[in-house]
Amino acid sequence: MTQTVWSTLLVVVVAIIGMTAIPVMLVVERRGSAWMQRRSGPNRVGFWGLLQPISDAIKLVFKEANLPARAHRFLFILAPALAVIPPFVALAVIPLGGSISINGTEFKMQAIDLSVGLLFFLAITSLHVYSVLAAGWSSNNKFALMGGLRSASQMISYEIVIGIAMVSVVMTYGTLDLREIVRLQEAGAGLPAWGFVLQPLAFLLLWVCSFAETNRLPFDLPEGESELVAGYHTEYAGLTFALFMLGEYVAMLAASAFMATLFLGGYNVPFVSGAQLLSFLNGLGLDLNVSLLPAFVGTTLTVHLGSLVAVAIQLIALLTKTMFFMWVFVWVRWTLPRFRYDQLMDLGWKALLPLGILNIVITMLVTFFLAKGF
Repeated sequence: MTQTVWSTLLVVVVAIIGMTAIPVMLVVERRGSAWMQRRSGPNRVGFWGLLQPISDAIKLVFKEANLPARAHRFLFILAPALAVIPPFVALAVIPLGGSISINGTEFKMQAIDLSVGLLFFLAITSLHVYSVLAAGWSSNNKFALMGGLRSASQMISYEIVIGIAMVSVVMTYGTLDLREIVRLQEAGAGLPAWGFVLQPLAFLLLWVCSFAETNRLPFDLPEGESELVAGYHTEYAGLTFALFMLGEYVAMLAASAFMATLFLGGYNVPFVSGAQLLSFLNGLGLDLNVSLLPAFVGTTLTVHLGSLVAVAIQLIALLTKTMFFMWVFVWVRWTLPRFRYDQLMDLGWKALLPLGILNIVITMLVTFFLAKGF
C-alpha cells in the first residue's frame, strides 16, 4: 500500500465520520433541547424519533429549490458549496490516532500530515465567511444582505482573537504541527500535559470564539430570525438550504475536533501513553500480524493487530472529547439568549482581544524565564 492510497482511504474515513456525526447531532440537539425545555421532542418517526433527521433530509432533497428572479445565479448556487467544503477539508489535517503497521510500514492516522497543520486549519476555516457574504449579496434581498454584512464583521473580528490566542499556543509548544502538539500533550502514568492546563486563557478564548465562527447562539446575529427573517439564507430552500445546515454542523464538528486536539490531548488516552497502550495490547496476545485479503487475490496486506486496536481506542478517545464540545454547543444554544450586535462587537474588541494580547505577554515572560532556568 502506498502513502497516496492510504491518504485517500483516510479522506473517505473522515468524510464518513463527518456525515455520520451530523444526523447524530441533529437527534442530540432536538432531544437535548426538548429535555431542557421539558417537552417531548421528536418521537414519531422511528423508535424514539431517531429517524427524524433522515425524514428531514428526504424532505429537503425533494423540496423545490428557489432561485430569485434578480439573484446572481452563479454566486447564489456557489455559496452553499462554500459553506460545506472548507470544514470537510479542515478535518483532513486532524490527527485521528497514532500509526498502523501495514506490511511492516508505519502509516499515520492522518489524512494530510502537514508541518503547518494548525495554520492550514485556521486558513481553510476562515473561508466560510465568503459563503455567507456570497449568499447575502447574491440573493438581492435586504434581510439576506444585512445578515451577510453582520457575518463578515463578526467573523473577521473574532478570527483576529483566534489568531492572537493561537500565537500563545504556538509559543508554548514551539510548533505548528498538530500531530507534534498532540505528542507533546502525551503522558504516561502522570497527569496529562493537556493544553487547557498549560494555556487556560487561550482555551477559553478559542472556545468562546468557536461559537461566533460557527454562528451559533448566543452569536447567531447573521441569522437573527427575530430581526432578519432568516438572515443570509432567507431566499434558500430545499437542497441548498440543507447544505447551509450541513455546513454549520460540519463546522461545529471541525471546531470541536480542533479544540480537542489542541487542549484535551487529541487522540491520547488519559494517563496512558501511546507506547504503554501498544505494549499493554501486545501483552494481551495481540502482537501478531493478520492478513486482510484472501489468498486468491494474489497480493498480501498484513496488519499488526495490536497497532490496529490501539488506533481504534485512540479514535474513540478523540471522538469522545469531540462530542463533549459538540454537546456544549447544544447546551449553550438552549441556555443563553442572543447578544445585541453592539454587545457582540464590544465583547470581541474590548474584552477578548485585550485578554488575548495579555496572554501572549504572560506566555512570553513565562517561556523566557523557564528557558533561563528560573
